[in-house]
Amino acid sequence: MMTQPLKQSLSGEWQFRQAGSSEWRPASVPGGVHTDLMRLGRIDDPFVGDEELRGQWVAQQDWDYRRTIFVDDHLLSHDRVQLVCDGLDTLATVTLNGTVIGMSDNMFRPYRWDVREALRAGENVLLIAFASPVVFAAAKNNLRSMPDVNNLLPGAPHIRKAPSHFGWDWGPHLPPIGIWRDIRLEAFSTARLADVAVRQHHDNGAVHLTVSASADLYNDEPLQLTARLTSPRGEMQTVSTPLTAGNGTLALDVGHPQLWWPNGYGNQPLYTLTVLLESGAEPLDTWTCTIGLRTIELRQEPDEWGTSFTFVVNGLPIFAKGSNWIPADSFPTRISHAQLEHLLGSAAGANHNTVRVWGGGYYEDEYFYDLCDRYGLLVWQDFMFACAGYPLDDPTFVENVRAEVVANVRRLRHRACLALWCGNNEIEAAWVDWGWNTPQSTDLMRAYERFFFTTLAQWVAAEDPDRAYWPSSPSSNTPMRDPNGNSAGDIHQWAVWHANKPFSNYRETPARFVSEFGFESLPPLPTIASFAAPSDWNITSYIMEHHQRSPVGNEKIVLYMLENFRLPKDFPNLVYLSQLLQAEAMRVGVDFWRRHPACSGALYWQLNDCWPVISWSGIDYFGRWKALHYASRRFFAPLHLSIEDQGTAMSVFVTNERREPWEGAIHWSLETLAGEPIDSGDFPLATDPLTTTPVCNLDFGSLVTDENRRNLLLVCDLVQNSQTLQRAVATFAPTKHLALADPQLKTEVAHNGAQLSIKLSATSLARFVELSLDGADVLFSDNYFDLPAGRSVQITCTLPVGWTPLQAQQALRLRSVFDSY
Repeated sequence: MMTQPLKQSLSGEWQFRQAGSSEWRPASVPGGVHTDLMRLGRIDDPFVGDEELRGQWVAQQDWDYRRTIFVDDHLLSHDRVQLVCDGLDTLATVTLNGTVIGMSDNMFRPYRWDVREALRAGENVLLIAFASPVVFAAAKNNLRSMPDVNNLLPGAPHIRKAPSHFGWDWGPHLPPIGIWRDIRLEAFSTARLADVAVRQHHDNGAVHLTVSASADLYNDEPLQLTARLTSPRGEMQTVSTPLTAGNGTLALDVGHPQLWWPNGYGNQPLYTLTVLLESGAEPLDTWTCTIGLRTIELRQEPDEWGTSFTFVVNGLPIFAKGSNWIPADSFPTRISHAQLEHLLGSAAGANHNTVRVWGGGYYEDEYFYDLCDRYGLLVWQDFMFACAGYPLDDPTFVENVRAEVVANVRRLRHRACLALWCGNNEIEAAWVDWGWNTPQSTDLMRAYERFFFTTLAQWVAAEDPDRAYWPSSPSSNTPMRDPNGNSAGDIHQWAVWHANKPFSNYRETPARFVSEFGFESLPPLPTIASFAAPSDWNITSYIMEHHQRSPVGNEKIVLYMLENFRLPKDFPNLVYLSQLLQAEAMRVGVDFWRRHPACSGALYWQLNDCWPVISWSGIDYFGRWKALHYASRRFFAPLHLSIEDQGTAMSVFVTNERREPWEGAIHWSLETLAGEPIDSGDFPLATDPLTTTPVCNLDFGSLVTDENRRNLLLVCDLVQNSQTLQRAVATFAPTKHLALADPQLKTEVAHNGAQLSIKLSATSLARFVELSLDGADVLFSDNYFDLPAGRSVQITCTLPVGWTPLQAQQALRLRSVFDSY
């Protein structure tokens, strides 16, 4: 009789201690030293005030984790028993019953060690000794310093650990230590599946799957490979084949294939594929995944602007709309499924279709990619190299990275959402533009070229031949040649912000694909209250500057504020105006790139935060939407109205990113801030799919003068069947100079079950209306929008749990720019 495969989880209750101590304390696995110490009250929350500084000793020490494992005869009856560690962070020596069974030096890769000979029936002691990553990196740095950004603790490039664990210009210096992913025993007899690869072949609407598998064999029994495909409707197909020399390949013709589409272009039907390794009718091992049927390519073809950089899904060119993703917590084991669901669901709900997993974090867990598959979010996946030189001329280091790359490509290559593998973040640009290229660093730069343009590309092609590989972001795909240029590849546009350029500078960058651009803002006031007392609510206070990791960040926020808004009357209004700045900066850039035919993508920096901080995020650490995320729902809308202002000349555009034509009209009105009409007009409109249509060029040079420009605005409505679908407003003077009057916002609040409905109207232009419920976090159907005089808008939100409609009405707070000074 065969012995069934067996998995015994080792997650749960462990013990830990500082190395050399005799005192063992309770620990939780997956987990880490910082979170265990916080739970025990041994350190305070490092996210509050400046407690981070008093918690930095933790990562400078060595730590031990141990657990007693009970093993029965059934598990030991198998041919092989392996200890599987999906994630050890990072420098670990693993001992079982006093015998060293393995060592880890890479948090990004799983480890699997045979332990059957070291196990005994009954109790066993598993000890994992972690060495300080900070001490290790500093020692390596003393021997050989690598170029990097100035926010990091010394030596970070020498260790295969999330670069941002060592600090960033939005993150703290709190490198975690611990067992950060699942750990278990796996027992097998006869054989186990070692690798499964799935490839799709699309031909005139037909879809064929090729499933290839290899197995580790423990004897010479005849084995069989079976693949079972279950459609979204529950229909099942099964095929089998004998295994030959540990390998087998299966072919499946998918009946009535349903295609997977990015968010906004169609649905996301998912199939379940189960692969079984069998001996007769006895299952020896099983591998299961979900797949979406689609083709995806990165199209790069010569055109009038250079070389295109366009994702093409199912033959359809896609404009990539989205943002950059960083780790959602400095301590990754605290990230919950609900948190990921909120963040990625918020991205999809705001019309994002792409997320870039940035190379300074880590390869995300399965649930992250499950959600991207489900929500139709294409994933631009960086490998974990960012803003630093790495010892890529060291064969031992490179071999460690090879194991990391193979493991993660094999883990993720079947994903419908996965669009691109990218070698690194900004390292090529650093060699060219940041002054790294010195005579002393020539060998390191050549090693960089060899690794990212040849070695890594070959590894990816061998493991995932159906996915595009890109050497760096940004890059022109030609080594060290114009990596941040507009004619080919992707760019990072940081002239706005880092170079203090005005928002209009985005219009001077007709790039092929913009994978980074950003602007900072303060988080909402309740988030600030989580780390700063009211006495610290000043942008130049010690605590506020501690939660600002860009050395000149707060200074830039104020600089841009003075260019665009009047000085706020108090700190809460400074918070509000900072978010308006951020939202407007991103809007100006996205509007331009969506209009320009050369560009095929705009991913702003960044979607989320890893702790409560002043940063470039559109959603803060606690999941609160800033003005930017609300704005992104408007400027990433599949049908989008935009105005390009040039003094008194206004050009109006409609972008139709949908797969079908659209017909309607544009109604425009030149009027005073109080709503008095000056001039108006209508333009019938018929747009083709996937195009931007220039609607009209309006020149108000004869109507707008130096005397009245502060009191005028252009209102454009996108109309269909007498319904306004979207509105855009442009002014002829910066907001700080507008002759704003009290808009006397009027509200009518109603409710239907758990939904609250708020009707708003104004007697004069209400610039950037903000709604909030005092004492509750809610998501509104729209927020931070312009409300011209004489119009009304209907805003909805979900009634907070336990609240009455009257309570919500009393808690409703409104603000516009007029109220900020």
